[in-house]
Amino acid sequence: MGFGAGIRTLQVIIALLLMSAVPGMAGTQASGQAQPAPIQQGQRPEVVPADAALATPPAQTQSVAAPPAATPPTVKPPIATPAPKPRKKGPVDALKPGQFIWVKQDVYEGPMKIVVVLDTQRIYVFQNEQLIGFSTISSGKKGRETPTGIFNILQKNVDHKSNLYSNAPMPFMQRLTWDGIAVHGGDLPGYPASHGCIRLPMVFAKALFGVTKMGQEVVVLQDTSTPVKRPEPPPAIDTEVGPADAVADPALPPPVVAPKPADVFPPEPSV
Repeated sequence: MGFGAGIRTLQVIIALLLMSAVPGMAGTQASGQAQPAPIQQGQRPEVVPADAALATPPAQTQSVAAPPAATPPTVKPPIATPAPKPRKKGPVDALKPGQFIWVKQDVYEGPMKIVVVLDTQRIYVFQNEQLIGFSTISSGKKGRETPTGIFNILQKNVDHKSNLYSNAPMPFMQRLTWDGIAVHGGDLPGYPASHGCIRLPMVFAKALFGVTKMGQEVVVLQDTSTPVKRPEPPPAIDTEVGPADAVADPALPPPVVAPKPADVFPPEPSV
C-alpha cells in the first residue's frame, strides 16, 4: 500500500513538471527558434560535428553579365570577272591548210586593209570596210617568228628569188621589210614553217598581188586581243631659212652694196 502511494505521488510530480514545461515550449515556438524533433524509440540521434557552426556559409555567386559578342566585320565577296565569251566561229575557222575565200570585185576602189593574225594563222583583206578575202597562212617558225607591227609594201615582184635562202622562189612577192620579211605564195603545212615571211596559197597570193599598190599598209597582229601601236611620224623639219633667220658672222666682211647711180642732168646753157 505504501509502494502504490509512492508511485502515484511520483506521477503527480511528473504531471506538474510537464505542465510547467508547456509555457516554455510555447515561448520557444513564438520566438521562431526551431526545436529539435523528439527522438523516437529505436532511432539514433544525429551527431552534429563541433565545427559545423563555425563553417563559413557558401558565398552567393554573383551573376556577371557576359560581354556582348563581337560582330565580325562584313566581308564582301570578291566580284568575279566574267570570263570572256568564246569567239563565235565562222567560215574562216572551217578553212583547212591551203584553203581560202576570195570574192572578186568588178572594181577595186576605195581604202583597203590587210590584217594578218599569227595565232590563228589567218589573213583578212577588207575593201571599203567589207571583207572580200581571207585565207590560211604559214608564218615564221620558232626562232624565226614573223614580227608584229604596221608595215607598208616596199617592193612588188611577180617572180622573185630569195637573196638569203639559196634563191628560193617567192612568187608574187610583196616586201614588208628590207631584211627579208615579205608576203608571197608558198607551201602551207598547217603551222608556222617559214623563215619569217607570210606564205599564202598561190591563187590567193596572185589575186592579192593584183589589187595592192605600193605603200599599201599591212597590219600583223599576234592575236586579236593585242593591238599594235601605230608609230608616230617624225616631226617635219623646215629647211628654208628666210632673211630674218640669217645670223651674221662677225668674221666675214660686210657685204658690198653697190651705190645707187646719181641723177645726171645736162649742164645748163650759159647765158
